[in-house]
This record gives sequence, structure tokens and C-alpha cells, in this order.
Amino acid sequence: MPDAGFDLQFEWGPNGLEQLGPGAAGIVIVDVLRFTTAVSVAVDRGATVLPYRWADDGAETYAAQHNALLAGAGPEDPEDARWSLSPIDLARLRAGTRLVLPSPNGSELAYAAREHAPHAAVLAGCLRNASAVAREVAACLRAGPIAVIAAGERWRAHTRPPRDRAAFALRPAVEDLLGAGAILRALRVLTGAAPGRVSPEARAAMAAFDEARDDLREWLLASASGRELVGRGRRDDVVAAAALDVEAVAPVLVGAAFVGATPRSLGHLR
Repeated sequence: MPDAGFDLQFEWGPNGLEQLGPGAAGIVIVDVLRFTTAVSVAVDRGATVLPYRWADDGAETYAAQHNALLAGAGPEDPEDARWSLSPIDLARLRAGTRLVLPSPNGSELAYAAREHAPHAAVLAGCLRNASAVAREVAACLRAGPIAVIAAGERWRAHTRPPRDRAAFALRPAVEDLLGAGAILRALRVLTGAAPGRVSPEARAAMAAFDEARDDLREWLLASASGRELVGRGRRDDVVAAAALDVEAVAPVLVGAAFVGATPRSLGHLR
């Protein structure tokens, strides 16, 4: 993809990260239901979150190497298994907890960002921390573009093995479009970027957020991902993910882990 000279950019999934990541000074991964929302809640409570690949047999070893708990480790590890991708559950984390949190979309993207963009600042963005993340990543614009990458979901292909992630087509997810739009809208206000410096994809995400911002809860509950979680008894997770600008901590990837950074002067950019 040729460089079009945009300061604020938006794309989807692993291919979007591969295209925009190498040229970006700042990258924001968005997976509203549920990885980046879970990260936002966890780091706001003073925990540290390590992203990792989904369905990877090395996760337990990786957690041990990093002196961390592994979320969803199973009944043989009850202390670890009580943690999951649920932001409601992670609100109970104690400060100082280190948690490996695999997920099939956002966590894999964050883990891959270290390879595709080793010199870029990488943040975990969602609706809950949109303004905080925008304030933290805005300074990167002095060094290069900012790329917001929405994780999206995957169409379920029941004829393929569940670990064959590459074979699953990406499904653009409305909740990630809205989360990306919220962050990009805040960035646009902060940086004063002219329309010509904002990619059409980024402007489309902002327009979607502007349309939904007064009814985010209902949009998320009615979305395909939201309906799926409600059907699994996780309505409260969807409601929690729809809250806008309720956390002032920006999760920044430092080495292998997301840690919390508090912007010096947080404001609700609406």
C-alpha cells in the first residue's frame, strides 16, 4: 500500500497491521468485545496484561517465564482460571497482578505488533479509554503517522479445525468500528489534523461513532458480537464495554506487557 501522506489512519485486522504498522509511529489496537476493554479495566486497577496468541500450547510456559498468571488456565489451576476476557471479572484484579490474556483477535494483534512495528508505540484502545489513549498516542505524531487497527471478528468456519485461524475470514465488527472512531475523533480534536491528513477509512470510522455516540449501549447490545455475548450470559460485559471515557489510564505496551500510563491532562473530548 503506497504512503498517501495521512497522519491518522485506520484499517482492519492482521493485514491492516502488516500494511500500516511498519510506517506508523503509534499503533492503537481496538477489540472492544472484549480484549482491549478487558485490558483497559485491568490496567486501570493497577494490573499488568501480557498479550499472547490464541490456542497456543506455549501459553502456560510463556506465563511462567514472565512470572504471570494465565487467564483461563483450567480447573487444575483455580487461581488462574477465575480470570478471563470478561471486564466485569477483571475489575476484581488486585494491583500488581501480572496476567497473560490470550484472545483470538485483539491479543494476537497486540502480540504481532511487536514484530511488524518494533519501533512504534502500541496501545490498547476501546470506548472506555478513548480520550486517554488519544492523549497518550498523540505525541507520536511528531515522529510519524498514527494507525488505529480494529481487530474485528472471524466468521466461524465449522468445517475447518478451530486452530486454523488464518483460514477464517475477518468479519468487520461494528463495536470495533465505533471504538476506533471514538479514538480517532479525540485524536482529530487534539491534533487539529486537517481533513486531507485523515484517511477516508478513518473519517468513515469517526462518522460511525458520531452517529452512535448517544446510544452506544444499544448499538453494542444489538451488534452481532453483542448478541453472541448476551446469549452466553455476558450482557454485563457488553454494557461495560459501551461506557465512554470512564477510565483515565492508557494501556501502553512496554516490552511484553501492557502497563498503565496516565496522561497529564485528561479531558473528555466530545
